[in-house]
Amino acid sequence: MDLVIQALTKKYATFTGRARRKEFWLYTLVIMIVSVILSIIDGALGLADSVAPGLGLISLIFTLLVFIPGLAISIRRLHDTDRSGWWVLLAFIPIIGSLVLLFFLVTKGTEGENRFGADPLAGEE
Repeated sequence: MDLVIQALTKKYATFTGRARRKEFWLYTLVIMIVSVILSIIDGALGLADSVAPGLGLISLIFTLLVFIPGLAISIRRLHDTDRSGWWVLLAFIPIIGSLVLLFFLVTKGTEGENRFGADPLAGEE
């Protein structure tokens, strides 16, 4: 949980460096769980579909708050696989782009230092 808090505070808009798989996927899991809970709350309060189809007011605010850290951690995750952060734009290519990006995000990071910084797992082994 510390990794998620760190991604939302200290590394809110940090696009440099590397993020290991655990950090990225734990952040993704927590954000997804919170999003589902907030969508349920939106529905219970009658706020669903008041702003945009399928998105209530509370969910919209949360989505806007976590957009930048989500983008930053995705780019740092790509850096861990020794890829440029620009690869995140693959998400705009329907189906194929998202699948390729998913493959990049689940791939093990490069061992040792790469052009984006030190190995985030170096101290744990």
